[in-house]
Amino acid sequence: MNKFIFPPFLKFGDLVTVIATSGALKELDAFEKGLEVWRSHGYQIKLGSNWNTRYGYLAGTDTQRRQALLEAWEDPNCKAILCARGGYGSARLLENWSWSKQSPKWIIGFSDVTGILWSLATENISSLHGPVLTTLANEPSWSMKRLFNYLEGHEVESIQGTGWGGGKALGWLLPANLTVATHILNTLLHPNLEGAILALEDVTEAPYRIDRMLTQWRLMGIFDKIKGIALGRFSRCEAPVESESWTVEEVLSDRLQNLNIPIVSDLPFGHDGVNAALPIGVTVELDSDRGTLKILT
Repeated sequence: MNKFIFPPFLKFGDLVTVIATSGALKELDAFEKGLEVWRSHGYQIKLGSNWNTRYGYLAGTDTQRRQALLEAWEDPNCKAILCARGGYGSARLLENWSWSKQSPKWIIGFSDVTGILWSLATENISSLHGPVLTTLANEPSWSMKRLFNYLEGHEVESIQGTGWGGGKALGWLLPANLTVATHILNTLLHPNLEGAILALEDVTEAPYRIDRMLTQWRLMGIFDKIKGIALGRFSRCEAPVESESWTVEEVLSDRLQNLNIPIVSDLPFGHDGVNAALPIGVTVELDSDRGTLKILT
């Protein structure tokens, strides 16, 4: 099992830095509410150099976004990096990128931020798959508590979904947005998945697209390396009106059921609803009889 480097846990009064790794910021009201959540928990906020920069659909040029990430990563006073939003673009800024392991810190985000999280995982550096600033204020209280509890070094409870049967699996946790992860397979951003428990979610992808992506993973032999699959929310993944199609649930069953590994679906993470924090690299137990995902270490 991979041995991950875990950044220091956060303390009341720590400084956290906000950057936009992907798409340009549009949801200013939601962004301000997310900042207030962090302030209300006692953290100081620093706005990174590109938090409100725009370059087409990106939050600045690749150079500007790389610089903002580098400044935050190397700032000794910064204890965590908060991603403003998802969108698209994280893979672009990671071309020819390398991570310093001297003073790792938490990076928190999901969706397109998968590129950043997976890049860190190639260096066995842990990060946190969780709400970005523009979605944070919509989280229920238990999910917010889970986020801060984990970052501050406290235990977090199991999350509950629907078990598919097949017993338990132990492995290291690797969450991802399915579409973003699919587009970085077999690149320098693709970590070694041996022994992983994948946690997958997606949004606004038609069922046949989910089928196509999962078929690619099957053809690449990736599912032969992993220990289990935790499925979150696949929101707004409906077929076009009046088209003949499987549902996304039927696609997931068709493409995954016969892998003979533990699978749990309907777990509370992803877009358009509660997005429970999932740390990368921790050892977890996936119980496909009880339908639970539990962090062990």
